[in-house]
Amino acid sequence: MHDIGRSTLQEEYYCMDRMPACTAKKKSEVNSLKYTEDVRIQCCCKHSSSGGCVPGKKRLDFIRISKRWTCPRYIDDFAIKSSHSLYFNSLKSRGFNLEFKLADDPKIALQRYGQYYYDALILFCPYAERFGGSIDQGAILSFVDSGRDLIIAADINASDLIRDVATETGVDFDEDPLAMVIDHTSYAVLETEGDHTLIASDDFIDSDVILGSNKIEAPVLFQGIGHTLNPSNSLVLKVLSASPSPYSANPKTKLSSPPSLTGSAISLVSIVQARNNARVLVAGSLSMFSNRFLRSWVQKAGSSTRHERSGNEQFLTELSKWVFHERGHLKAENVRYKKVGEGDEPAMYRINDDLEYSVEIYEWSGTNWQPYVADDVQLQFYMMSPYVLKNLSTDKKGLYYTAFKVPDVYGVFQFKIDYQRLGYTSLSLSKQIPVRPYRHNEYERFIPAAYPYYGAAFSMMAGFFVFTVVHLYNK
Repeated sequence: MHDIGRSTLQEEYYCMDRMPACTAKKKSEVNSLKYTEDVRIQCCCKHSSSGGCVPGKKRLDFIRISKRWTCPRYIDDFAIKSSHSLYFNSLKSRGFNLEFKLADDPKIALQRYGQYYYDALILFCPYAERFGGSIDQGAILSFVDSGRDLIIAADINASDLIRDVATETGVDFDEDPLAMVIDHTSYAVLETEGDHTLIASDDFIDSDVILGSNKIEAPVLFQGIGHTLNPSNSLVLKVLSASPSPYSANPKTKLSSPPSLTGSAISLVSIVQARNNARVLVAGSLSMFSNRFLRSWVQKAGSSTRHERSGNEQFLTELSKWVFHERGHLKAENVRYKKVGEGDEPAMYRINDDLEYSVEIYEWSGTNWQPYVADDVQLQFYMMSPYVLKNLSTDKKGLYYTAFKVPDVYGVFQFKIDYQRLGYTSLSLSKQIPVRPYRHNEYERFIPAAYPYYGAAFSMMAGFFVFTVVHLYNK
């Protein structure tokens, strides 16, 4: 994130340092770094006895929460540490070290001398008008622009600062600060009737990568503010949607005009994966992270099934795994290309050469790198537009490969892979190579297609010779 301005409210931040693999050498090399007293950061990675980096054991020291990597968290009140302890403990159990700071702390910072302290940030401070230290809206957006992750929990009466940050990610909250999502059909059954602002939603995104392979059986409890997705932003997705029946309004007043947000257009929880693979989670409810909601029983109106535990814990745990790159994170390595039958990569290629291309693709499982298996990875041989488009075959051990013939066109080409799939980090690989035409001595001496022309030339010469003889010696 970026710099944060001062705030008259007491709030905290949470930050995480993401390191999906020991291959991120820059992260593991900073284990011994010590910072000045204004930022208490210990290390990015715990080490094994051999001195190597152990993936998944990272620290979060900046603000409130840290996961396998270091991540700060900002809150309104230190009481949230206990009221939301189940959620925090789920992060700790997965290797994150948490540090909590109030949002108006004058010493909070996300970076120093251009170096970020953390790889993720969690904002549980929906009412903060300004932040302390060097953090403001621009600092938060720069944090995401640098490829780091962000979780925002808004709520009723959310401040303009939180709303503006969410808007920059492609999420627009209801303009009425007192509006809440009201659903008279899919509300959670309570011992008292209530105002139907406590919603039981089970309309999840259909993606095992984002929410895990285990189905979430119980509905998720939600009480807060709704939002819509900016139609011009194709990167933002609904993770938890409202049913077709709710609307957004102030539950304490009568409706004087039709509500602006209605039906399934209302999103309760949304995610964004930026083009730099930074991930952002925006939730319209801080309460849905609380122990009360995580431990509560739930029964959806119109259903006879009562669940002893809401789906909040499973939903938020699985979703946080995706946000913090414990799942759906791809890497590509060992890109190789050469002429068929040759061992080394030549400096120059020729038209009509037979080439072979291979790359290894792996997926982070949360503990180690596993082979990524898919049948839709494609290679482009590209110059202004694709001249060759090939599906890569796989040995199901991470290796993808193909072979093809260079087109009869010379110029500067690229081997190009642009792989984008729902829930996965995008892979963009590109390698430029020159392709030359045949040299003058590399063409065939006689071209079979030219044989008719050869015959015509020689037959004309023979005919002329016969004609000359006949003309000169015939009387």
